[in-house]
Amino acid sequence: MKDFALDAEDCRAADAAGWLTPAQQALIHRNGWLKMLAPRACGGLELPLPDVVRLEEAIAAQDGSVGWVVTLCAGAGWFAGFLPSALARSILSTPGVCVAGSGAPTGHAVREGDGWRITGRWDYASGAPMATHFTLNAVLRDDDDDAPGSAPRIRAFIFPAEHVTVEPTWGSIGLHASASHSYRIDGAWVPAEYAFTIDPACATAPGPLYRFPFMPLAFVTLGANLLGMARHFLALARLVLATRRQSAAAPPLLALPHVAARLDGQDAAVDAVRTRFYRLLDAAWGAAANGDTFDPAPLQAVALELVETCRHAVDTIYPYCGLQAAHRGSDLNRVWRDFHTATQHALLLPAG
Repeated sequence: MKDFALDAEDCRAADAAGWLTPAQQALIHRNGWLKMLAPRACGGLELPLPDVVRLEEAIAAQDGSVGWVVTLCAGAGWFAGFLPSALARSILSTPGVCVAGSGAPTGHAVREGDGWRITGRWDYASGAPMATHFTLNAVLRDDDDDAPGSAPRIRAFIFPAEHVTVEPTWGSIGLHASASHSYRIDGAWVPAEYAFTIDPACATAPGPLYRFPFMPLAFVTLGANLLGMARHFLALARLVLATRRQSAAAPPLLALPHVAARLDGQDAAVDAVRTRFYRLLDAAWGAAANGDTFDPAPLQAVALELVETCRHAVDTIYPYCGLQAAHRGSDLNRVWRDFHTATQHALLLPAG
């Protein structure tokens, strides 16, 4: 992984503007981060998954919105491994290629000739302003779907951005610069090969990335973002607590034994789960690379444990940080807002 640094002023400006700065976008494209999960034979980087996850953690540890856009859009780029090779090459050769999308099946597709006509509206497409293509899930409609008891049939599609209307709906308290807007398609038609199935049995690329099941891949990439943001928060909190005084005569809060012990304890708890997270990820990747099967349940479970540990750590330390943590213009507040917005992703919510 090449060294990189996100400019702090750029991160503040992007948060205020609600979208990544030109310098941030240029860095993303220059490093090929949006193509790092796409097949090498089609123009992608096809990096090993553990390398990708560690990189995503490192990006999120500098800025949550940049990490979130890279993770979600690189994840959508992974779908190139399930498209016909010629189509994947064409998409990945698009200047400034960026694939955004949504997983909710909130549209429908009707078969028409050698393709599909699609209508619908989808939410939360991180990176929407720079997307050249959008992915979506749609419910297939035909006469058989009217039969009593018939289950919805859902198919994934990829669409060029020229057929898509982005609606600026993103209004969350955090991840402002991810611009995770809604988008709609109003009866646009695409050829049949723009439909795809996300399943290792349907992969068109041969590498282990495309034998790796989708759900554990989603859990580990999202979990790494939460990890990066939490570690960023704890590092900034340590700096704040080292200088914050309860009164002019009192020492910095970090000098108080109980506060220092709590911060050290939360750092240690996060690091312990992080170690197990990467150990299980490396083992699962090793199995996939060898063509072996593996049980995804432990990997998904440790990803959720990691998120819960990070959530507890951030919420335990936040009350000690004073008004600087609550001031919208502070870096600590931005990281706190980004972290808590990211925890609301549907896959990362507490089980009960």
